[in-house]
Amino acid sequence: MKKIKFAFGIHNHQPIGNFDFVFEEAYQKSYLPFLQILKKHPSIKISIHFTGILIDWLEEHHPELLSMVKEMVERGQLEVMSGAYYEPIISVIPESDRTGQIRKLSARVEELFGYRPAGMWLAERVWEPNLPTSLSAAGMKYTILDDTHFKYAGLEDRDLEGYFLTEDLGNTVALFPINKHLRYTIPFQDPQETIEVLKSAANEQGSSLLVFADDGEKFGVWPNTYRHVYEEGWLENFFKALEENSDWIEMVHFSEALEILPPQGKIYLPTASYAEMMHWALFPPTFRKYEDFEHILADKNLLEPYGIFVRGGFWRNFMSKYPEVNVMHKKMLRISQMVHQQNFESADKEKNRALDHLWAAQCNCPYWHGVFGGLYLSHLRFAIFNNLIEAEKILDRRRDLPLIEHVDFDADGHEEILVETAVHDAYFKPDQGAMLFEYDFKPAGKNLLDTMTRRVEGYHNKLKEAVYVEDFENDGSQTASIHDLVLSKERDLYKKLKYDVYERRSLIDHILPADCTLEQFENGEYRETGDFYNQPYRLINQTRQKDRIELQFKRDGLVQGKPVSLLKMVSINTRAAELEITYRLTNNSTKPLSFLFAVEFNYGLQAGQAHDRYYYNEQGKLEHFYLNSSGVLSGARMIGLKDEYLRIDIRLTSEQAQEIWRTPVETISLSEGGFERVYQSSAVLMVYKVDLQKQFECVIRQKVEWME
Repeated sequence: MKKIKFAFGIHNHQPIGNFDFVFEEAYQKSYLPFLQILKKHPSIKISIHFTGILIDWLEEHHPELLSMVKEMVERGQLEVMSGAYYEPIISVIPESDRTGQIRKLSARVEELFGYRPAGMWLAERVWEPNLPTSLSAAGMKYTILDDTHFKYAGLEDRDLEGYFLTEDLGNTVALFPINKHLRYTIPFQDPQETIEVLKSAANEQGSSLLVFADDGEKFGVWPNTYRHVYEEGWLENFFKALEENSDWIEMVHFSEALEILPPQGKIYLPTASYAEMMHWALFPPTFRKYEDFEHILADKNLLEPYGIFVRGGFWRNFMSKYPEVNVMHKKMLRISQMVHQQNFESADKEKNRALDHLWAAQCNCPYWHGVFGGLYLSHLRFAIFNNLIEAEKILDRRRDLPLIEHVDFDADGHEEILVETAVHDAYFKPDQGAMLFEYDFKPAGKNLLDTMTRRVEGYHNKLKEAVYVEDFENDGSQTASIHDLVLSKERDLYKKLKYDVYERRSLIDHILPADCTLEQFENGEYRETGDFYNQPYRLINQTRQKDRIELQFKRDGLVQGKPVSLLKMVSINTRAAELEITYRLTNNSTKPLSFLFAVEFNYGLQAGQAHDRYYYNEQGKLEHFYLNSSGVLSGARMIGLKDEYLRIDIRLTSEQAQEIWRTPVETISLSEGGFERVYQSSAVLMVYKVDLQKQFECVIRQKVEWME
């Protein structure tokens, strides 16, 4: 009789900062019912992975699930895998953090379940050739990757009925290929389809091994899967089918496979992730060309035999595609370096606290964007910055502050200027308008400039054809599967699609036509009549006084084709979260110039329409007070923004301003439920009507306070 070995893996994860109700829904719809049914089938062996984030949540909210896991581990039914504790893309974090995170989860597994795990789940299956050194150093003997990784190296399906060894600098690790056909059959097709796939690979020696491994959330959380998997009995029937064929299907844990089977050989894999991730990593023009090429191949029936030669981009290019990702990543690297350079005692609790915050900030989910929100979800970005700032606050007690540093922070070939104090951090980018690109208010652990630029996405061309979700649900004549449709959570959402031509940060210096309106600015239907907002400035002076640091930036540019000098003087209070910015515009021509000078600030307070987050002035809340409101305050000298949830009070004042404009920054991104509009930040502009004869000067003050 022909036989086969079958390894089944499940990966369960929720990102740091995700809402508690999302954790609970996943528990009720996936984690709990899956294990309840599995427990009734003790002969079914499964390898399972819980990220440290999820283990911590389960221990607090549902420790009974961990007890169930331990029981099944003790009877040999479950193998619990390790991984990096907070589920980072480990190839883009420092070596000490890689091994530290893996060892932390391995120790947690041993503490909870009584044994040291032999292998690990690799976040998003992002593979780089130097990883065997890190995995081996952390005590890992194996990991699991998509079979496409192996096919990119030149192997074919018939070669992938087992596992392989790879190495880096002599450090070896075993690699298990996840069978693509099984990913498609489980749990979406009849269980017999999986049996047939296994049968096709069985042999007389029983030496073949096929692997399935995927997200646990596809068993109940993904759209329509709870009904299919549990209410209609798919999972129960699947386990029964495996039991009925147990005379020739032998279920094994990955660690068991290493003991009873020799490797298929040695292989060196290229950089890769799953195919969709590499598609998402492409820049918009090539994103669309990739899709077009795949369609051409499919139409000619060439995609199946030659698809392995069609590859998308490289995961690290998310840091190039999205400057917001790059800022988070480089802030993380900075904090990591600071933590590891500190001379902590070996068992110092402060070091462990700092490391935990740092490692939590390495969670991969907001560092990229695909068909799920990822980077576009502000609560996930907030969790990253919040943990980084909390780690920094621990380190601040050991640092000589305030600090001024000139460094290529974002690794783009240009120096940035970083000012760090015990109260706030202010990071400036001279090569892009001397803009303020990160502003960390430490009492609240909040980067106030955590926002997103409205930029082109490769999938935006599909927005006009999107079907409104309610129309689809209410139209009984619809026969297409929801998975074959492009859906929108808002009617005519394509009309709200706007793009920015600069990064949404603060201290953005706009020279606008004298008749420019807020509506034109909101819609991007205006033109800059000067060349200041994204052009290089020079740092001409830097001084450090007892309670403040002063930076002076200058640019000699053009306004309406005439030479104008702009001097931007920023005074940073080192004892309070206060900035004073003085602008001096000098007309170097003999012709008077009339224009609007507008200085833009962006505040990412996360909720655009919440009663505890609002605009106010001296008289109290504005009539239209929500942070996603638009409007012009004429003759106003002050505007405030309060976030009572985070206890942040921001006051922006300027005695010379004629108007204050406010407008929301809202992006349109793709999520599993369709296209959606997401509030990112509130843009506030101090606007001055300038008739520039010789010189114009104005002063803006930003004060941020912690609300007691």
